Amino acid sequence: MLVGRKPPIPPPRPRLAAHDGPSEDGAPLAIAPGGPSGRWSLVVGEKRGDVPAEAIPLAEILAARGRIADLAIRTPLVPLHVEGRVAAIWLKLENLQPIGSFKLRGAGNAMLRAGRAALAGGVYTASAGNMALGVAWVARRLGVPCRVLVPDAAPRAKVEAVERLGAETVRLPFDEWWDVLVTHDCPGARGRFIHPVCDRGVIAGNGTIGVEIAEDLPDVDAVIVPYGGGGLSCGIASALRAVRPQAKVYGSEVATAAPLAASLAAGMPVVIERTPSFVDGIGGKALLPPMWPLARAVLAGSLVVSVEQTAAALRLLALRAHVVAEGAGATSVAAALSGKAGQGKIVCVVSGGNIDPDALSTILAGRIP
Repeated sequence: MLVGRKPPIPPPRPRLAAHDGPSEDGAPLAIAPGGPSGRWSLVVGEKRGDVPAEAIPLAEILAARGRIADLAIRTPLVPLHVEGRVAAIWLKLENLQPIGSFKLRGAGNAMLRAGRAALAGGVYTASAGNMALGVAWVARRLGVPCRVLVPDAAPRAKVEAVERLGAETVRLPFDEWWDVLVTHDCPGARGRFIHPVCDRGVIAGNGTIGVEIAEDLPDVDAVIVPYGGGGLSCGIASALRAVRPQAKVYGSEVATAAPLAASLAAGMPVVIERTPSFVDGIGGKALLPPMWPLARAVLAGSLVVSVEQTAAALRLLALRAHVVAEGAGATSVAAALSGKAGQGKIVCVVSGGNIDPDALSTILAGRIP
């Protein structure tokens, strides 16, 4: 979200055509108005689902844009004015989505793509907050029941927001919650499981951000994307590979939990030692194995920043750019300000703004929550 006045929305550039793709059951759905350090170990076991090993085709991303046109907004791309910056930095403000996060794009496309018959028994997901909001939002619009499995340390503000949308929340210990992400299953759960990352429809929906970036800044040199499970960064990278192949796409991670950096260094998905922090939207204990081939194929690398750098970037966004970001969303800006992405025109995806008010207050006061 924004504090104070909203930045001007740039004039639209010519849009790539969007094509409405069919749902899995052939019935279109109408929307009603409304750290690299530490010990590593090899990840064993793999459930790929429908995650491709190469970039999602542009046609699927454009079809996703057509499906979610009545759900997600086209967010503005605005310059960040900071003295002494190492590059021309732009902000893609996904924190302005109706749920305060980019997750509405992927959740909406995955659910609409599934079709009415597949959703008849309801939906459930496993999420620390933002995917939960996306699935709950779409479920309410479609009139289907929704259950959300959240880790026991999920921020209170996000859980309460999910419940306001009418979803049932179930708290699980982190390791049990993580197992749901790995196995794509929760014993006893009813309905269609919408995986927050390892779902082709989710990745294609997230890829619509990449199309918008290329339309609004055709000569972009690099894009930095917070890396949680890889669905956002790999979706954006898939789109840019088709429409702006010169642009590099990096994941941004916090040093207390950087499984992508560790996996790239090891040449395989690994488990890391994770230290919880206020950066709660990214930073799992491992790179999800189904995402490894795609992430390795389309991402230029991982840019790791400290908790302190992330807090400083979050504070700068609020006080200088009038933008409220959550911890994960600020890592992209912290990485750009560090100079790790080089020079030129760099877009930082501010992935969400759903930060706990107490944490935000602490950071604005110059402390670390």
